[in-house]
Amino acid sequence: MKSFPKEFSNHVVLVLRGGAFGVMPTDTLYGVVGSAFSEKAVSGIYRLKGRNRKKPFIIVVSSPRDLGKFNVHLTAADRRILRKIWPGPVSVVLPVGGKKFGYLKRGGASLAFRCPRPEWLRKFLKKSGPLVAPSANPENGKPAKNIQEAKKYFGDRVGFYVDGGTLRSKSSTVIKLEEGKIEILRQGAYKFS
Repeated sequence: MKSFPKEFSNHVVLVLRGGAFGVMPTDTLYGVVGSAFSEKAVSGIYRLKGRNRKKPFIIVVSSPRDLGKFNVHLTAADRRILRKIWPGPVSVVLPVGGKKFGYLKRGGASLAFRCPRPEWLRKFLKKSGPLVAPSANPENGKPAKNIQEAKKYFGDRVGFYVDGGTLRSKSSTVIKLEEGKIEILRQGAYKFS
């Protein structure tokens, strides 16, 4: 997918800002996306997917600057690493301060963030704000590779579908980053040497 038609992009942004959620392509797989700042949307996606309530969602951001909105404080070493791997298919687990985002942290002290490579998606995220974006499938199901598969899973229980063709990417690599040290939690699309 190279870009959203502008009018459609604006419509989807309004739907997301209203606390609804839908299915669209991300940089890796189709995701069920909703505003990370909407507790209503986040709760709805948990119900839709039948997801374990203790497992936080990955949040996609338009740039590392968005991390400040979640009380993430990076060390200089952490910033250097992020500059090397972002934008890209790497989700980074970072400590999140304060109690404000309990509905996202699910009892933990950290969240995973990803800054996607496709420029069209980063431009969209600048308008929509950070989004939770778990894969488009019920818990333990296979991720939808296209909109038809996503519709079989979710039908009319989502606010919109964005068709980006067939996606066959791997899920993102997940790492934990702490004071310049990397721990690989899940190997995915990005290979660390």
